[in-house]
Amino acid sequence: MVHPIYEANENNPYGNLTRQEFFKKHQILHQESFMLNKSNMKIYNQSWQPANSAHRLKGLVGMIHGYTSESSWLFELNAVAIAKAGFFVCALDLQGHGFSEGPPDHIPDIHPLVSDCIQYFDSARATHPKLPPFLYGESLGGALAILVCLKQKTAWKGLILSGAMCKISKKFKPVWPIEKFLPAAAFVAPSWRIAITKPPASKSYKEKWKLKLVDRSPNHRTSGKPTAASALQLLKVCEFVKRNCHELEVAMLVLHGGDDRICDPKGAKFLYESANTKDKSLKIFQGMWHQLIGEPNDSAVQVFNTIISWIEKRADQCLPKNI
Repeated sequence: MVHPIYEANENNPYGNLTRQEFFKKHQILHQESFMLNKSNMKIYNQSWQPANSAHRLKGLVGMIHGYTSESSWLFELNAVAIAKAGFFVCALDLQGHGFSEGPPDHIPDIHPLVSDCIQYFDSARATHPKLPPFLYGESLGGALAILVCLKQKTAWKGLILSGAMCKISKKFKPVWPIEKFLPAAAFVAPSWRIAITKPPASKSYKEKWKLKLVDRSPNHRTSGKPTAASALQLLKVCEFVKRNCHELEVAMLVLHGGDDRICDPKGAKFLYESANTKDKSLKIFQGMWHQLIGEPNDSAVQVFNTIISWIEKRADQCLPKNI
């Protein structure tokens, strides 16, 4: 199977096609809608699956994007590739991201995001109760996926983490004394944008044309600088994961770039070593950065093939043969 990343260019992830033409070419049934969360906010969600109704689905894959990202555009290409492999794939835009309501990339509290994920994925799994469910998360989405699995210990058959936010790199942390006074700053001025030498994305995508592509998303809402409240939440979620990851019992695939300057690979290693599951794998890709799809195409597809092989093996073990 050829990954659609090879069709993308710096202006359009769908190459020379419109989004709908792209779905038609790849024989993908795409659906999108909004759900109202517990705070009555509109949360955008979407799904992808093979358009051929005779195609037996192998499983369900829920996907969670990272901070300042979205479930569409470049992130969507992996979703389409997984759907082409025979899976029902679904994702949501986190609050303040993509098409969902909320102040742009402002996260004063991580818990509502976890609640949104559980609400949406519970609904998706209820619609496909016979499909083995897997949860995939990138960066902050990886941390959220961990929190979901800690709350729903038996709901998921597998957890796939790509550059998961388990430990913020010292190269990205707010400089002293900003980090020391971050709790006070988040309390007094939660929406204050912290000055960082370069936006996170500039240290995430090795391929410059993919960075340009991300910046050109028509729904790219980030300023490139996290708010004080958001920065504090990101640090807090890393500490929570560190304290509680030993409770994870789900099958796990941990993927991380060896040269990740946003999320320290040591955090991924600690997570892998601490998790209380026998079915776990750790893949550190030497020389790769934070966003693994941001690598040269052949390298990005190498990572994707690792993911799809891992999911397919476990989905085949779970799926009744008479479906």
